[in-house]
Amino acid sequence: QVQLVESGGGLVQAGGSLRLSCTSSGHTLDFNTLGWFRQSPGKEREFVAAMNWRGDIRPYGESVQGRFKISRNSAKDTVYLQMNDLKPEDTALYYCATSTLFVRRGQPLGAGDYDSWGQGTQVTVSS
Repeated sequence: QVQLVESGGGLVQAGGSLRLSCTSSGHTLDFNTLGWFRQSPGKEREFVAAMNWRGDIRPYGESVQGRFKISRNSAKDTVYLQMNDLKPEDTALYYCATSTLFVRRGQPLGAGDYDSWGQGTQVTVSS
């Protein structure tokens, strides 16, 4: 299995920016897709962004399209989520996850398709 640790969450005012990091360890070569999800109390876990291992496929959730960007460092042990123009509705616990499945163009994976999850990092956006 893959061990994932998120960091970078915090409190930010609306319109601000924040960058989340997810560092992986363990069997990092066993996954083919990296993803970010978020969840607020009383709401279902929502897809935010994902990318395949090569990085040429990067789907985004409709609510964050154009504002968020997923990327990875050169060592490929850390995935980032750059969040710009944050809104109060972005407030949630953000999770990174990995999947052995392949994400395809126009066919993003669902939360149930991911095998390993981090503990999450809280993002709170004030109005």
